This record gives sequence, structure tokens and C-alpha cells, in this order.
Amino acid sequence: MLDLLASDHTLAAELLERTASTVRVQEIVRLSLAPAFLLAGIGAIMNVMMTRLIWVAERIERLEVRMEEEHTLREEKELDWLRNRRKLAQRAVMFSTSAALTISIVIVLLFVSAFITPQIGSLTAVAWILTMLLLSTGLMLFARETIVAARGHRKVEEIEEREG
Repeated sequence: MLDLLASDHTLAAELLERTASTVRVQEIVRLSLAPAFLLAGIGAIMNVMMTRLIWVAERIERLEVRMEEEHTLREEKELDWLRNRRKLAQRAVMFSTSAALTISIVIVLLFVSAFITPQIGSLTAVAWILTMLLLSTGLMLFARETIVAARGHRKVEEIEEREG
């Protein structure tokens, strides 16, 4: 990079001129704060999602080991219920991770746009919209997983009462 700057004085001068303005850099940092806070929020939500996903996965493993010897209808229903929860939680994490990636791209685009001549505001807006779509999808899947968790638990208990 330094060799490129040293060999082309006009490019080096132009880059230095564009980045020399403290005000310009401060403005870009200010603009990138909202996406950065969103990234932190996505991380916090994903922490909760992963905790639930790990609990479900461990419960599935324990049930499968126990069911190797013998199993009841309750255990079969619980395993189906847990696998459905795992699928929803995995998809929620996947969409949320994609949202985190695209919001990171938004931050990069904000900084790059300050130092290049071509206007990339439309590209930045598309990346922001994509982030919101991915995050919304991830949150809807997470909400669905919590609903399945609440309803399924009652169904498993009903089967247990019938058997017992």
C-alpha cells in the first residue's frame, strides 16, 4: 500500500487530502455509531439464542442416549418437539449472524464512501435494508421457537399424565 502511494503522488495526495479532514472523519465515525450499536444488540440477542440452542441440543443428546435402551411415547414426542425447537433456533441464529455480517458491511461502506469519488449511498442503503430484513427474520424465528417451547412443554406434560 505504501509503495503504491509512494509511486503515484497524485493518488497519495488525493487520499491524504480526503483523510486529512478531522471533521470528515468525525462525521463518518458519528454516522457509523448507530450501525455499531445495532451490531452490539445483535450480539446480545444471539447470546440468548445460542444459550437456548445449546440447552436444546444437550437435552436432545441426553434423550437419545436414554432412548437407546428403551423409550416411551412421551420421550418420542419430546424428542420431536426438541428437534423442531433446534431447527427454529438454528435458523434464527443463522439469520441473525447474516444480519451482523451485513451491518458490518454497512459500517465499512460508510467509511469507504467518505474517501472515494463514486457515490455508493444506494449500495449502503440496500445493505442496511438487507440487514433489517435478515434481523427481522431471525427475530421472528426466535419468537416462534419460544412459542413452540411454551406450547410443546404443555403437550409433553399432557402425554405424561395420560401415561401415568
